[in-house]
Parts: sequence; structure tokens; C-alpha cells
Amino acid sequence: MNMRLLVTFIVLGMCMFTLDSYALNSMPHDPALKKITISDPSQKLVLQLDYSNGCKITQLKVKGKNVLSESGIYTGFRTRGGSFTSCTGQDEIKVEESGNKILIKNIIYGDHSINVNESWTFDLSGDKIIWNINRKYSNLAKLEETAFPQWNFADLSVWKGGILDNGGMVWCKYLRDVNDTYGVHTGGVTFWNPDTGNALRIEAKSDGRHLAAKYSQSDKKEFVCTHFVTDEELEPRYNLNRFVHQRADVFTPFDVQKGDVNMTLEMEYVDYAVAYSRGNLPGIDAEAVRELMNTTGRYGVVDNAIVGANGWTTNWKCLHEPFFAQIGMALNDGNYVKNMSATLDRERDYAITADGRVLSRWHNADEDQMPGTFNYKTGYYEARWGYTVDSQTGFVINTAEQFDLCGDIEWLKSHKVGCEKALDWLIKRDSNGNGVFEMMNSSIKEEKASDWLDIVWASFENAFVNAQMYEALNLWAGCERVLGDKAKADYYTAVAMKLKENFNKSIHDGGFWSPEKKQYVYWRDKDGSVHGDNLVTPVNFAVIAFGLCDNKKRIAQVLEQIEKRTVAENLFHWPLCFDSFEREEVSAGNWPFPTYENGDIFPTWGYLGVRAYVGYDKHIALKYIRNILAQYKKDGLSSQRYSRKTQEGQGSDILAGICTSVTALYRDIYGIRPKWNRMGLEPNMSEILNGTEFNYTLRDTEYRIKLSVDDYEMQTDRFSVRSKDAFGASFEDGGLAVYPHNEEKAVLKIFGESSSPVGVTLKQCSGNDISWEMNTTDNYRFIIEGLNPALKYKLAIQNKVTHVEVGADGKASFTHSCKGPVRIRLYGK
Repeated sequence: MNMRLLVTFIVLGMCMFTLDSYALNSMPHDPALKKITISDPSQKLVLQLDYSNGCKITQLKVKGKNVLSESGIYTGFRTRGGSFTSCTGQDEIKVEESGNKILIKNIIYGDHSINVNESWTFDLSGDKIIWNINRKYSNLAKLEETAFPQWNFADLSVWKGGILDNGGMVWCKYLRDVNDTYGVHTGGVTFWNPDTGNALRIEAKSDGRHLAAKYSQSDKKEFVCTHFVTDEELEPRYNLNRFVHQRADVFTPFDVQKGDVNMTLEMEYVDYAVAYSRGNLPGIDAEAVRELMNTTGRYGVVDNAIVGANGWTTNWKCLHEPFFAQIGMALNDGNYVKNMSATLDRERDYAITADGRVLSRWHNADEDQMPGTFNYKTGYYEARWGYTVDSQTGFVINTAEQFDLCGDIEWLKSHKVGCEKALDWLIKRDSNGNGVFEMMNSSIKEEKASDWLDIVWASFENAFVNAQMYEALNLWAGCERVLGDKAKADYYTAVAMKLKENFNKSIHDGGFWSPEKKQYVYWRDKDGSVHGDNLVTPVNFAVIAFGLCDNKKRIAQVLEQIEKRTVAENLFHWPLCFDSFEREEVSAGNWPFPTYENGDIFPTWGYLGVRAYVGYDKHIALKYIRNILAQYKKDGLSSQRYSRKTQEGQGSDILAGICTSVTALYRDIYGIRPKWNRMGLEPNMSEILNGTEFNYTLRDTEYRIKLSVDDYEMQTDRFSVRSKDAFGASFEDGGLAVYPHNEEKAVLKIFGESSSPVGVTLKQCSGNDISWEMNTTDNYRFIIEGLNPALKYKLAIQNKVTHVEVGADGKASFTHSCKGPVRIRLYGK
């Protein structure tokens, strides 16, 4: 045997020995040093536990790098009498080993009034390290705080932040000062570092009890995560604050009972770039999309059942914003979707008054309230700036779009009364019967707001609110049809049509169109005076984006003006208005122009601009999406707004809605249009985006999306559909359902004899003519729904023509054995 071969055998033998040794003992234990090393099979996650003096985890190596401070990870609790931790055990700790499972018990700490006896169990499950903590309380007691456990990371640069399992996130850079603390009522978190690509996922479970966690900066500059397990849900200590400045005690004291409490923590290494990949996005900075959505996009989740846009550092949520469900569509996180449903449930139950008024805001304290309106238990109230009536429309739009994400008909039924009340409250405000709905204020002299631009004195007939009302009416009419209430659906559709007719009249005839300035004005006071002809972008964008204006000439006149003026100023995004309001039309804080809502750049309404432009010039729409991503790379987009003069971030607050230009990338460019009963694609692709590929998960089904100009494909493990036009698809009742144009006017259903995936290319669907090509082989049964029973239909298969009977229900069916690619056409005359 030559020397090279001998060396090879020796090396291979050593590798096999190492692997076998690891398989036999993945938790090396040194009883002399009282240290235990615990690792996942790939050694990407390695814990070192020290029980020489008490018990704590001293190292947590993530892909070879220790991320902990010297404080490590430990358990504990605090009473008024003092703080006690597992680091100072009072008795000898005992260790029991059994295969890949290790038990550390007799971890005792506390004082004469209350002590605990803990046992920690570590086990492996696949790539996860499972840590179970069993704590036995000696007595009934009131605790100021608990650590179940407390994770002390080296500093705030170890992780960029943590993605929470309620769809939100903690952003380390906003824990600026010692004891700045964010507390939430959930325990699961994925800490991530985009520079290293490493992430640590922690799933927290405790059967029958409530979980919470707080994230803070310690006096040692550590980044600290503390888990709580309690019998009752923890209350915020300071008003309704989830975030507190320079205070570590974010939650109120709580009672514990004598007896056992358990916590299970599942720890797992995550390859961040893979787990949160946005796919292959030619022409788009996919990394910027990922980071923007995982930071600013998630920041609006304040807590469980409080999903908004202002976010957790200032404890705000505005109900008069209609894009929260749309953010969930782009985030593509089932946890966010679940939390958004819970948020709307809470608003239905606590934020809608008996007469149907939707309170406009949630906050931690009463500083912003209209006197006497703040509910100190729920946090909902009317803002002191005036009745922002777009909370009516925002609630309905979010509910309707949320239904398309969750697909839960029972959930939608539970919102039927609430949404009808919200719409009817505003419909009743049409005092003059002209189909345009009126605000609570009548004149600029009242110095009150009526919509999102809360220190602009828009009043009486407000075009911005009415444009949103048009969208809300149409979306909710669709929901009523799903619920089987045709009468209500027809009613809301008719109301919307009357609004559209009168809205589009000239300002000289009671409408909002200014033929002189070729734009839609903002509002009309009760005395008939017209205001806001200073090219207010959210108003004009909303009118076009929501389809209230479908006059191509007007659309061109508005959008050409806006683009010309934006380019002339070299602005990276659209300002709220191009010229100044009159002095008496705005609060003093908006003066001189272009200050605050009298001219600054608010990317929050970017999705309306993208949606407006995409049908006119999709290249312009794409330009502003790319601009916002470039701005994210510069400053993180964590601002309230941008100065019109300097284009630098302004304001102490952060608006999560600043991400909506990117949500529009998914909705209006890539065409992601989920529906309650299918996945939909309605793209508007440009050549620069050709070859776009990404995965999208809707209701636990993963779809592989491939997009180029006039070439769209959707795949799952069960089917593949391809088309040059918009379509929707789902796999239900054992077969593929294809919805041409993503509508329910005609539906093609395909059932194979075998369980093999079904492949189809939709060729065309117009009027009573539908054709497709089967790309897979099987014996298929075809059902086409939505046909006209009054017509006679012909079926052409590979150019062989026969007649097909259509039932009174508009359905036709036939079978065919496909041995290879087969072209099929059904058409009626």
C-alpha cells in the first residue's frame, strides 16, 4: 500500500471516529470542572453550561462566535425584598445523563419568604436544542419581575434586531439609552445579523400560561432579552406603554402560586439569508427589500392585537390608515397575518361606538385625546385635532384585504355587522343627497382636521376621504357577495357608483375636478368654497389608484404634472403637495411652506402613487420603488417624513407606512393578489425585471412564482399554471382550479385520475372563449364554470371540434386522455 493511500485511510478513519463519537455523546460533561457542552448536530449552535457556582449558560456560540456577555444566560426573579438568580445556587446541583439528554436539578435560590427549586433538561430534536425549565415555587408570592430565562448578549451590535412571533420586531438601535425597554406579550423571537448571515431562533412554549418578553439595554451596555411566564397576562406598568425610556420595569408586579411552572425553549441556528430570502429579483435590491420589510415594515406591530404603523417606540396606532393588511401581504409572514386578524377583532369590539363611529387612534396615554374620549383600559380615542373620518374607511379596507389573506369566512362573518355599521355611519352623513359624504367639520374656521393630514383643516366634503370610501364600498360589496348577501352587495355597489358620478363633476358643478388646474381639489367647505387646488398628491393618487377616475385624459393630465414637477425638484419621492396651502387652511406648525404636512415628503402614501402610475407608465412607478430602496440603503428609512428642502429624515416618530412603496412592488408590479379562495397573479412587469423568481406562502401553501413580461408562472407541489395574462389558481377538492384574469367570471377546473401534478398553460380567456394547453399526461376531467347557458358551445381538442352541453347552472364538463401536450378550446356563439 503506498503512503498516500495509507494517509487517506487514516484521515477517513479519524473523521468516522469523530462523527461516531459525536453521535454517541453530543453533550460532553466534565464533572470535575462542572461544565457541560451542548451542541446541535452541525455545531452551528453550541452552549456551554457551568454549574460550579449556581447554574448558568456561560457561552452561546453561533457558528463559532460567542454572542453572550460575561453575564451569560440564567433564570431568576425579583421581589421587593431583593433579586435572586440561578447563578447563586444554595445546594449542590445534581446532574443526570441519559444518551443525548441531560438533566440538571436542585437549582435552588431565593430567601425565607419565597424560593424556587428548578430543574433544567436539555435534549436534541433534529437541528434544535430543547431547553425545558421546570420551576417549583415554595409559596404564594408577588413578584416584581422574573427571568424565565434572561439572555444577556454582549452588546447591541451582536444582532440587528429580533423578529417576533407576532409579526413584529425589536430593533436594537432604538434601545439607545440604559434601561430603554420594549415589552411584548409573546415569547418567540429570531435574532438576526444581516452582515454575518447568522440568526438565532428561540421558540417559547408554556402550556396553559401566558408568555411575555422584554428587550432592553443594560447598564453594562448589553442587549438583554428576558422571558416571562405568568398565570395572568401581564399589565403594562406605565399607562399602556409597551416601550419605556430608561426604565427596565415595563410590566406590573404579578402573583405566583405555590407549585410548578414550566417553560420550554427551542433553540435553532437559522441561515438568515436563506430563511428570509426574497428570491431572485432582477432590477431590484432584494437585500434592501428584505431589510426594509423586516425592520420598518414590522415596526408598526406594537404588541399582540395592536398592529399599526407609528410603532412601538412611541406607542401609537392610527386606525385612519388603510394599508396594514397590505403590509402583511408583502411581509408574507403568517404570524403578522394572524396578529392583524386579532387586531381587527379588538377594534371591532372596542373601537366602534354603538352608532358605528370608528375611533381614530390607539395610544398609551391620553395626551392626544379629544377631551373625554380616551378609554384608559383599551387605549382607543378620538384625536384632539378633529374627527378623522377616514378611520371608517381604513377599518373596512383593512378588514376586506385581511380576509383575502386569512381566507377565513367565519372570521369575515364576525365582521359583517361592524363593517356595515362603519360604512352606514358615513353614508348617513350625505345631508344634501349628492352622493358625496360629509365630514364632522364644516369650515376651515373651525381649525379642525378630518383625515390623516391631521393639521390641515380639510372639512365638509373631503375628496381624500371620499376616494377611500369608494374603495371601501367596492371591497366590502365583494365581501358581502362571498357571504351570500346579494342585497347588501348591490346596495354598496350602487352607493359607490353614485359617489363616482358626482365626485368626477367639475368643481363648478359640485364635484372635485378642476378643469382650470387639471387636478382634483382636496375639499369643499359647507359654504361652497373650494380648497386644496395645490396639487395634493395623496388626494389625486387615491382618486386614480382606487379607480374613482377612469378618464384616461384626466389621469394623464394629473400624473404628467406630478412627474414633471417631481423631476424638476429632483425629489426621490413624492411630496404631500406641490404648492402651499393658504395660511388659514393649516395649523401654524405647517408654516411657512414647505413645512410638515404643507409640503414635506411622506413616503407613507407611496403605494397610492405606485398604484396610480402603474396603469399609466409602469416605468415611472418602478423608478420610485427603486428610489425608496436606495434611500433605505442610505438611512434605514426610519423617519416620520423627509424634508422637501434637504430630503433628509425628519420627525421624532417613525412611520412603518414608509414601506408602502415596497408593498406596492409586490401588489402592483409583481401582481401578488391573494384572494380568499385562491392565489392570484396580476403583474405589471418591465423588461428590467425579467426573470424574477421568489417563493410566496399563502395559508400554508408555498407557491413558486416566476415572472417576466407577458409570461407568468405559478407552481406548487400539486400544480403548475402559466399564462401571459393575469390569473388565479388553487388546488381544492382534489383538483386544480384556474381563474382567468384572477376573476370568478369563468373558472376552469381540472381533475386528474392519478395524483401526479397538473400542468397547464392558459392561452386566452375573453368573453365566451377560453383556451388552454395541458402540459402533463393523465386522464383528465374538465369542468368549466361561469358559462352562458343561452349560448351554444363548441369544444376543440387538437383542432377536432365537437359540441358541448352547458347546463342551466353555467357549467360544462368533459373528459380527455392527454398523452402529451394537448391544446383545448371552448367557445360559444
